Amino acid sequence: MTDNTTGIAYQSIAKCYADANTKLPSTYWDYDALQVQWGEQDNYEIVRKLGRGKYSEVFEGVDIEKDEKVVIKVLKPVKKKKIKREIKILQNLTGGVNVIELLDVVRDPQSKTPALVFEYINNTDFKLLYSRFTDYDVRFYMYELLKLRLIDWGLAEFYHPGTEYNVRVASRYFKGPELLVDFQEYDYSLDLWSFGCMLASMIFRKEPFFHGHDNYDQLVKIAKVLGTDDLFAYLDKYGIKLDKQYHDILGRYPKKQWQKFINNENRRYISNEVFDFLGHLLLYDHQERYTAKEAMAHAYFGMLALIFPYMVIFLPNTMFDRYDSGKATF
Repeated sequence: MTDNTTGIAYQSIAKCYADANTKLPSTYWDYDALQVQWGEQDNYEIVRKLGRGKYSEVFEGVDIEKDEKVVIKVLKPVKKKKIKREIKILQNLTGGVNVIELLDVVRDPQSKTPALVFEYINNTDFKLLYSRFTDYDVRFYMYELLKLRLIDWGLAEFYHPGTEYNVRVASRYFKGPELLVDFQEYDYSLDLWSFGCMLASMIFRKEPFFHGHDNYDQLVKIAKVLGTDDLFAYLDKYGIKLDKQYHDILGRYPKKQWQKFINNENRRYISNEVFDFLGHLLLYDHQERYTAKEAMAHAYFGMLALIFPYMVIFLPNTMFDRYDSGKATF
């Protein structure tokens, strides 16, 4: 953060759980020291390919001894440090609410290619559900998203105040402004930006909501909605200098009101509550965004208690209450 009178930049520290790891022994977060216990690759058999990502290929498999379905995540060549980090986080969170269970870690004896073996989770393709969602469905889905079963921990990190993290994370359309301006001291709040992007795309029926052609254009698309005044105030606050490439593509834009995005197709999803909710999620300033705990307590989810009386709205002991993040930092 910058003192406008002196130009001194202050350190950005997460507004919640900043000391979560410092309170724990180094054995909890020092993944470099992890000694991986490799299982037997021959205990598993690949059945079919489920998908692929930048860092891995995922297969449906079977545990031969138990005759049970599993998911096998075969990692592409990456640094050992990244592999250890993902394994350590999964081991730490074993048994946690809505966290996929890591069953085994194996390695091909010839190629030394590592693979993570997970429990098999039934899944319905989001694209099949999306078009049929009612307003109530959107609220329910987004509430559950704050405490869903998390299955990909490949880019998760242990958060320590003042630590600089890799900004080359997250899919482009869901990247927070902090990543796009190369601010490396980001924290748990990054996930709430991505959550806000999903909510905006669902209520405005615009997928993705911010549709940039590359990382530079992504920030331009965001600025055309949130305005450039708040962007420049954010940059000044944290002492961030924009990449020179933005000088030619980033103009001056006023902040748009959410009402500008209403049309006949999406009108049924619109309410004052959702506009207020978005306003606390899609913020340049990561320290001003809601935490997951605050998000779950928002009035936008209030009607769920009436529609689904068996639900307990705002559960203070959920995984998100403990960590307040699902993907960026722990």
